[in-house]
Formats: sequence, C-alpha cells, structure tokens
Amino acid sequence: MKKYQAWLNYVLCLGLALGLAILSHPAIFPIKSLGSPQTLPALTEIRGVWLTNVASGVLFSPWGINRALYQLSQLNFNTVYPVVWNRGHTFYPSAVAESVTTRKQDALLDMMRLGGDVLAEIVEQGHRQGLRVIPWFEYGFMAPPNSELVQRHPNWIGETPKLGKPAIASADILNERVQVWLNPLHPEVQQLIFDLIVEVVTQYDVDGIQLDDHFGMPVELGYDPFTVELYQQEHGGKSPPSYPLDSEWMRWRANKISAFMQRIFEAVKSIKPNCLVSLSPNPESFAYKYYLQDWSTWVKRGWIDELVLQVYRNDLKSFQSELVQPGVQLARRQIPVSIGITTGTRLRPVAMKQIQEQVQAVRDRGFDGVSFFYWETLWSYITPESPQQRRKGFRELFPYE
Repeated sequence: MKKYQAWLNYVLCLGLALGLAILSHPAIFPIKSLGSPQTLPALTEIRGVWLTNVASGVLFSPWGINRALYQLSQLNFNTVYPVVWNRGHTFYPSAVAESVTTRKQDALLDMMRLGGDVLAEIVEQGHRQGLRVIPWFEYGFMAPPNSELVQRHPNWIGETPKLGKPAIASADILNERVQVWLNPLHPEVQQLIFDLIVEVVTQYDVDGIQLDDHFGMPVELGYDPFTVELYQQEHGGKSPPSYPLDSEWMRWRANKISAFMQRIFEAVKSIKPNCLVSLSPNPESFAYKYYLQDWSTWVKRGWIDELVLQVYRNDLKSFQSELVQPGVQLARRQIPVSIGITTGTRLRPVAMKQIQEQVQAVRDRGFDGVSFFYWETLWSYITPESPQQRRKGFRELFPYE
C-alpha cells in the first residue's frame, strides 16, 4: 500500500508539473521580454512568497519559473524564498549532496528539467525582475525514513527516551508524510547542513539564505548514543534526565543548536558580508518548548538579519495576539521583522478576505512586511476564488512598488 501511495503521489506531482508546463508555454501564454537585469531597489515593505516543490509544479516546468517570477514582479512582490533542501535532496546540482546521498539533486527535478539548474535560473530571472532571491533550506534536519540520506546514515537519526526510538513527525503539512529527524548535535549532520549553505552562498549570486522552524530538534530527542555520551562527558559521567522537559537538559541541547547557528552566521558573513541570514520560525514560546529553537537569543546576539515569523492562524484574534508578544517586539527593535501568512494548502484553502485582513493587521502594527506560504495557493484553480479574482486581490494589497 505504501509503495502504491508513493507511486500515486509521484504521478500526481508529475501530472501537475506537466499541466503547468502546458499552461505556461510561451506559445499559449506569451511572456514579455525580461530585458536587462534590474538593480534591486531598497525595500519599503517586504512582500515575499515561498516556492516549494511539495504539491506544486512551479519548479518542474521549463517555463514555470519565468512566468511565476514575472507575475510576482508585475503584482509588486519583491522577494522569493525558493526551496533548495527538502526530503533529503537538494534543488540545485550539489556536489555536497552527491557525496552524501550519491544524487546531485532531486530525482523528479532532474528528470523534468533534464539535469538543469533551477536555482541558477531563479537567481538570474528573479534579479531581472527586481526580486530578492533568498534560498530556503525548508526541511532543516528532517528527512523521510526511506530516503537514501537516512538509509545510508542511520546513526545520524535522533532518538527519544522510549527504547531508542527515532523521533517521528508528520511535519510535511502539504502531503502529511512521516519524517524522521536528523540529530542536529551530531557533528556529521552539522557538517552536511553547513556545507550545503556554504555551497549555495559561494556558487550563486543569492541575496541571502533562510532557515526555518525545522532548524531545531523535537524536545523529546537527545537519547541517541552520541548525544548521551556527549552529555556525560560534560556532566561528570551523569546521564541525561529521562524527562525531556527538564529545564537544564533543554537548555543544554538548545545551546548546542545556538552554537551551530552562530557558526553558520559567521561563515556566511565571511564569504559574503551583505548576504542576509533569514529565519522563519514559529512563535517564540512554541519554538523553544517543542523544538529547542532559541531564536530570541539568536536575534539578541546578532546572528539573524531578518525574521519572518510564521503566524499561520485562521482566527483573526489569535493571529493578532501573536503580533504583540514580547519576543516579537524585542526582535523588531533590532532587525526587520515580517509576518508569514498562509494562503492555504490544497487540502485547506484560504479565502482572499482572510488574507487581506491579516495583511492589514500586520500593517496596522508597523511590521516590515509579509510573506505568503505558498506560491501555488496565491492564485490558482485550487483557491476559493478564481485566479483572476485572487490576482486582483493582491493587486489591491500591493498597488505600488
């Protein structure tokens, strides 16, 4: 059954990509000349969108990227966050990934684009359209249990206190697939993520890189042999508490992740001082309590240049309450803070009215902008309104550059 479901998902994704390729073919929908590259303007308001490969064909169509970036530019968006790391694969030809998994990039991307470099295309065409391009390491420390990455490196997987069981998370919200978590304290895992980030910053003319809520570890992790031994070395032979929410045990693990964050920030800045280090986390209390992600400390210590807080709420009051939390207000005094807003998923569509109300709530409180999750649900035939109505709605939100 699992093999059938995997094949069905593959066929659906392939069909979506082919459909987008047909709809975006220049012979059917001509794209205006891109002209010469533009000088990126200073942003008065961040207007971003995430481009993912999950339940979306935009990366796979030979013409999809050009059309998407052109439409975004025409509707006065100014930032894209394209996925470059997801499900144990890269979405650009990566020597680092090949050395770890034997595959340079995602197999479907390789097939649909004949081994091309979609990230290079996004950077080139995005800059021509006046868009910032900030590659997004979407899956952080997560990977599917049947992925080549996990199968080749089983000792990289984090474990819970329940008889050494791996931590399982249905964190792929678009397809609800089960994932396991790599151990972010393991030096080989850290080196993989570090090398991928350095590779992107070194080889592409990107405006930044972005980590998100998956750059952490579930609080129940830390009971694998490597982490237990490391804790014992630093605690006179004492084993970690069996209670995962023990405050000292939480702080010890969170500090290890923070030290890795510092290492990444310093490496990026040493390569390209103007390259932004962006973070898109969950709200502060949730991020630390459940995923040991101490992002407020990262902001205080200057390891983050831009914060895009994920506030995926349908209820307006709940949405507004997250905007006034102390950690958010503290971050705003140090760096640009924008708000991540959901435009829906294929299973949970969101009406344009809700999107407009949330954007207005963000503006009323003087934040630095918004970003939408995700491209496929900005305007398409899976949204409550027609694509034409959706584009009209965003044009009303962003009437000026």
